[in-house]
This record gives sequence, structure tokens and C-alpha cells, in this order.
Amino acid sequence: MWASAQAFRMSPIRRKEFPQNLKRIIKDKDFVGLDVFICTADPYKEPPMNVVNTALSLMAYDYPTEKISIYVSDDGGSVLTLFAFMEAAKFARHWLPFCREHNIMERSPHVYFCSNYQHPSSPLFDKIKMMYEDMKVKVEHVIDKDEVTDEYITDHQQRQAFNTWTKSFTRMDHPTVIQIMNHDQIILDKSHDKDISGRLMPNLIYVSRGKSKTSPHHFKAGALNVLLRVSAVMTNAPIILTQDCDMYSNDPQTPLRMLCYLSDPALKSSLAFIQFPQRFHGVNKDDIYDTEYKLPFQINPMGLDGLKGPSYVGSGCFFRRRALFGDPSTPVAPEIPELSPEHVVNKPIRSQETLSLAHHVASCNYENETKWGSKTGFRYGSLVEDFYTSYRLHCEGWKSLFCNPERAAFLGNVPITLFDGVNQCKRWCIGLFEVAFSKYSPLTFGSQYMGLLMSLGYSHYAFCSFWCIPVTFYSFLPQLTLLNQVSIFPKISEPWFFLYVFLFLGSYGQNFLDFILVGGTVRRWWNAQRMWMIRGLTCNLFASIEYLLRSLGISTYDFCLTSKVVDDEQSKRYGQGIFEFGVPSPLFVPLTVAAIINLFSFLSGLTGFFSGNNMEGLGLQMILTGSIVLNYLPVYGAIALRNDAGKMPTQIIIISTFVSVALYYASSLCL
Repeated sequence: MWASAQAFRMSPIRRKEFPQNLKRIIKDKDFVGLDVFICTADPYKEPPMNVVNTALSLMAYDYPTEKISIYVSDDGGSVLTLFAFMEAAKFARHWLPFCREHNIMERSPHVYFCSNYQHPSSPLFDKIKMMYEDMKVKVEHVIDKDEVTDEYITDHQQRQAFNTWTKSFTRMDHPTVIQIMNHDQIILDKSHDKDISGRLMPNLIYVSRGKSKTSPHHFKAGALNVLLRVSAVMTNAPIILTQDCDMYSNDPQTPLRMLCYLSDPALKSSLAFIQFPQRFHGVNKDDIYDTEYKLPFQINPMGLDGLKGPSYVGSGCFFRRRALFGDPSTPVAPEIPELSPEHVVNKPIRSQETLSLAHHVASCNYENETKWGSKTGFRYGSLVEDFYTSYRLHCEGWKSLFCNPERAAFLGNVPITLFDGVNQCKRWCIGLFEVAFSKYSPLTFGSQYMGLLMSLGYSHYAFCSFWCIPVTFYSFLPQLTLLNQVSIFPKISEPWFFLYVFLFLGSYGQNFLDFILVGGTVRRWWNAQRMWMIRGLTCNLFASIEYLLRSLGISTYDFCLTSKVVDDEQSKRYGQGIFEFGVPSPLFVPLTVAAIINLFSFLSGLTGFFSGNNMEGLGLQMILTGSIVLNYLPVYGAIALRNDAGKMPTQIIIISTFVSVALYYASSLCL
């Protein structure tokens, strides 16, 4: 793992762009079209108002509005999400002119109205805020009732749309639903679709792809490919932005930054995508769960940018549509000409012919016996479709860029419980294993097509779960031997002792310097190291076991969404920097066992030291155990000192205690 990490240090690049100069060389009418893909899958884990705020922030870009089209993929097939976007389309007619008039930077309505900035004191501001609150109340009321009642259906077109949800309509088995949002009604004349200031509105299209229990749907990659085809039929913009449903725009000039690179003739021919870093709002003061992931999201991409470019991280990424259809020199022709990146759309998106074709390419069996997911579109074969897609694109000869402006381009939500954080990470780790041990493994296939350094960079991520091996080893073996007064490390007086110290200080010193240079703090760095240890015993370990069982045909796994719903009590504890356990998950058993064994091992060592026993040969074990105990202080608090709902569940404590005792007796017999 150390060797693979050196690939990030060979040729790092820091870029800076000047979007204010762009309009000197490109006129607004020459700006390319932009199709935005937003994916959501569950209105209860991903509240529709969060998705609406994301969409509104993107619709309000400082970009020609007639060139923007927002496509929302609702993989949950929920009438609640459709209703939320119908209301959002009405509100957008007022919100977009308001943002332009007041030059607002935070164009997510929720973020703007909750911010502490000085808001304009005017009747217009009060009116817009009241409209937003009314929309929010309506949507949340519908969510609470779990249905769209007649009181919220205002016209025949809405009723006709909602009638699609019959008794036979289920989340995993339903026909394709495509609705083009408009403030008033479905019309054919685009010129009538304007905001209150008279400017054209961006297109807003709701898509729930057809699903069948007998047809694979390929999770998020399948949803993105449906949007890729539907958008090709309707607008076919040459640039595509993929966005998570909770990652709102924090800078309305982000598309201009993207154009700074795509307008460069020296880059354009082989540039597949431009990746912005994932950054987050609502992170507590010390980022106790290391949710910023500074190493993979901010530090390592700068290193890859000096090679062939960073990997795609699922959100905040601008793709050239052409890059998803073959390598730079040999395009792959789609099944029908309307899906080609070169196809010119010459029919209104609301025409019956366009809508019929869009429904056809979004059907559940359209991809049968096609190249979708293998040669074209976002790639299938891994739960981490983002990582796998960019890996395959780089192997095909495409390049990418990392754009990291001082002001975050996008901001998203973070998990506020430990379980959500490690469970999300476990899903990523399983997906990375799927890439690591596939026929396209970065170590074999990647080294042939990308070169050694890029293959090492991708391998560093693909095999990252192997960290569970040294973490598990150093969390248990030195402690169990310390309990039995057996030395396994060099004595303090021996020269080899200083090699261990040098390696330890060198590794942590380098990591600390990298972290601080990208704006981290000492406390956040400490918490990042703690979470590295915790992940090694939770998500890394369980992902390795689960993937092994799956490979042997013993176990299967399903895609599990990370909840974006905020619990007030959990949010309060998170704000105070208190770890949230609460869930009786097996993920917490190895962690709790390690905490118990390290504590008693350290106390046993201290007792021996103060009793005058010869502890010289056990010095390194004492230092290691003491540092782990210090890192596990939140675990001890959750076990013994807390009574709130976020404490360690009793059954986890009991199971872990029995396992700890069993390990101690087993070690006593062996040693």
C-alpha cells in the first residue's frame, strides 16, 4: 500500500482558472448545452426537499438558461418525488430571477434562507421566502401522508400524471414515467415557458425508468445510463454534469470554470471529464468521523492530475458526452442514431414522437444484447460505478482534470452517525474489491493500458480494504502477548527499536503535513487517524469477509442507501462532537473487542511497570497499546459513561466481552 501511494507524489498539479475572462472569447450564444443528471432512489432516506434544493441551485447557474436541462432520476418510482418537483417548477419561476437580481451565491433556497448573511430587507424577499416555506409545507405534508391528495392536484395534466401510480405500480416493477415540468401546463411552444422576468426557463425533466423483477437494473450506473439515453433523445447536450441528490451548487460560476478547460484546444480532444472535489457543509468542528476524506477527495487527485487525471467520484463531475461512446479515436456507434453524441435534436422535447422514443430507451429491457455498461455509457460490474467508469475511460486513452477552486463548487451532507459512515464505506470497499479482482484489475489490465504509475494509483484504492490485515494484527496480537508478558518487538536498548520509531514518525509526519497543507487542523488530523483505525476493524474487515463469502457463493449483498434524514437528537450530539453508536450492528463487535483488550492490556502493563517487573522488552507494545486506548476514548465513553440513545448497545457490549475473554484464554493457551 505504501508503494502504490507513491504514485500520487510523482507529479502533483495545482490548477487555477479565471472564469471572469471567459466571456472575452466566448459569447453566451456560443456556450455549449449542459445536461445535468441528479439521482435519487428513496423519498424517505433522501427527502425530496433536499433533492429539490439541489435541482434549484443548479437551475440557477450563471449560464444561459435555455442551454440547461435538469434530468432527475427517481429510482424509487415515487409519486411523492414527482409532486415535489411539480411544486419546484412553479417556485423556480420566481427563484431564478431573484438570484440573478441580487447576485446570490448560495442558490439552494434552504441554504440561503438559513444562512447568517445579511438578507435584503424588501417585500420581494419576504414574498420569495413565504413561497418557499409554502412549498416546503406542502411537500412535507404529502410525505407525512404518504400520498398526493386531491387538495394538491390543481389541473388535469397533474391528475393524469399521478394516475400512472396504480395498485400494480411497485418500486421494483413499474413502467417508465417521464414528466416534463412546467409552471402551468404541458405545452409544445418552448417560448411560453419563461420565468416572471421573461427569461427562458431551464428544462426540468422527471424520469423514473421502467423496472421489472426479471431484468437487472444495475443500481446507480443503470439509472445514469437511462438518463444518458433519455437526454440524448430530448436535448443531447455535449456536456453532462452528474450530481448526487444532496450536493447543491455553492458557486453559480462553476460551469464557466469547466468551460475554461473544455475551450482549450490543447486539452479538448482527449479530455473525458473534469472532476470537482467532494466537499461538505454541516461538518462538526473537529470532523469526528473524517467525513471530508481529505486524502482521497483533495490530496490524491492532485497527484493523479499530473498523470492521466483523477478518478470520477460520483458527483460534481462534468463529462464530455462523446467520452462515454468509445475511445478518443474510435467512437462506438449506439443502436439508434438518436443516441449518438453527434445527433442534432430538431424536435420539441414535448412532442409525442420525442416522448415515445424517450420512453422506449428508458424501458427495463432496452439494454438487452447491447453494449451499454460494457463499451458505452457508465460501466457495470461494480457497486462503485464512478470509480470503475473512470478507470475504464483512462484505460481507453481518455484523460481527466481536477478542478479545486478556493470556493467549493458543490457542498453536500455528511453522515452524522458512525454506523452510516462505516456502512457507506463498506459498500465502497466491496465495490472496489469487485474491480480489484475482475479481469480488468488495475495491477494487470491497468498497467498495460494506463502505465505503471496510474495503475498503482488505481490499485491503491482498489485494494484499500487490505488495510484491515495490519490494523487487525496490531490491534490484537501485541496486546494479547503483553497480557501474557511475551515480547514481540525489539527492546528499547536495541538498534531495531529506532527503525520502528523512524518508520512511525516518518509515515505519520508525512500524512500530517499533507493534511495541514490542504487546510486541515491538528484535531481533524487526529480524528482522521482514529477513523482510519476504526474503518480497518469495521468496514474494511467486513467488506473483505463479505466479498470472500460472495466469491465462494455463500453470501450476497444488496445496495443500501445512506440515509440523508436528520434526527434532531443525533444532530445535537454530532454538533457536540459525541460519537453516535446506537445501532446494534455486528460492525461494532470487532471494534468493541479491540477496545476492551487494549484497555486491559494497557492496565496490565502499567501494573507490571509500577510493580517493578522487567518491562524493557515490552516498551513498544506499551506505547502501541496506549496510543490505541487514547484513540478509543469515545468507545469507552459509549460503553460505560453514557445513557443517551447513541451509547453502545448492550448486546454489543455483552457479545464483545465474551469474545474478549475467549481471545485472552486462547492466547494464554498458545503462549
